[in-house]
Amino acid sequence: MNDDAAAIDVRPITRDEIPAWLHAVKVGFLKSPVVTDEDIADRTAQIDPSRALGAFDGGRCVATFRSFPQELTAVGGTVVPADAITAVTVTATHRRRGLLTRMMRQDLTAAKERGDVVATLIAAEYPIYGRYGFGPATSAVEWTVDTLRTGFDRSRPGPECGGRIEMVDGEEVRKIGPELHERLRRAQHGAIDRDERWWRLTTGAVRPSHEEWTEPFYAVYRAPDGEVEGLVAYRTDGAWSANKQPENTVTVRWLNAVSPAAERALWTYLCTLDWVTVVKSGMRAPDDLLPLLLPNPRAARVTGEGDWLWVRVLDVVRALEARAYSGAGELVIEVVDPDGFVGGRYRLEAGEDGARCTATRADADLVLGVGELAALWLGEESVARLAALGRVREGRAGAGRVADALLRTPRRPWCPDMF
Repeated sequence: MNDDAAAIDVRPITRDEIPAWLHAVKVGFLKSPVVTDEDIADRTAQIDPSRALGAFDGGRCVATFRSFPQELTAVGGTVVPADAITAVTVTATHRRRGLLTRMMRQDLTAAKERGDVVATLIAAEYPIYGRYGFGPATSAVEWTVDTLRTGFDRSRPGPECGGRIEMVDGEEVRKIGPELHERLRRAQHGAIDRDERWWRLTTGAVRPSHEEWTEPFYAVYRAPDGEVEGLVAYRTDGAWSANKQPENTVTVRWLNAVSPAAERALWTYLCTLDWVTVVKSGMRAPDDLLPLLLPNPRAARVTGEGDWLWVRVLDVVRALEARAYSGAGELVIEVVDPDGFVGGRYRLEAGEDGARCTATRADADLVLGVGELAALWLGEESVARLAALGRVREGRAGAGRVADALLRTPRRPWCPDMF
């Protein structure tokens, strides 16, 4: 660290510094730097200053970093405490001075001391966070559906399964949405919790001044017994062709479904709306059922894909003991962690009824980085692929096959949310 960088003070902000910190966040994300009284009031109620870091150069905030408590679902449905990282910026005038490294080290140290099992983030740029032990642990895909080619019979009045779809408003969504999401996230590894503020934001009960609000449509799917099993929020663009034909595009903001029947019913509903010729799915799991729910799957094409949730393991023992495994087996895993949070060797004894993980000095069956561990932990990657890339090394012949048999999951992990 040079003398100029050492002179920059990196520390938690005070409540009085929230306006300056917000200004730096906006500058870092290339947004209008105007900070309104509404912005300050909203963020002051939301932010824990002890977990909001700022880098101050002569009294000016030039870098920002914030974390908050989160719950992440591991394979099998167990929820682990996570340190969710957001609002990471460094002002362009202060790049390459180690400010992010200092803020990251400070936050991860505090998270480990608190007992968080992992840290999480959504990476705006791919190359940055691997340096700090994060690995891409879920992916997401967006489909664009040509509704006129789906093959759906538009003459059918509703779901074939005996359920029904109803239009609801934001107030009703705030009543039924949280419980539905709880059911979803407990069954979907890679999913995270949504707090009350999330529901207020997504339904317009809270409207940040820097974001233009357009009221979405909401549709709920009820099973034949009346139970809520699916919910979708979507917007339309009101487009018409040059010869006065309606050619609307539906953009899905989010779609929660806890049964295949709900998924089928909601996608069928969206793809058979009058005046709609295109449906954009929003970011879905990479193995989402959507294309195959269409009579003609070729009506859906991938128009966006990439890594999504990044994970950094902070407690190997608790992480490996929290998740479920396929079959039974034993492995000694050597985790390489240059930052020193979790490096070492661990013996994993896994079975269908649970797992035990302990520190050991035994020879390693597998050697891998902490970022690779994150991708394997949630089931996003395979040992075979990572070994082919030179990112996992076998210490014992055949250990990779054993690890893949234990760690791979029938469905890919998915995080429905951005934060």
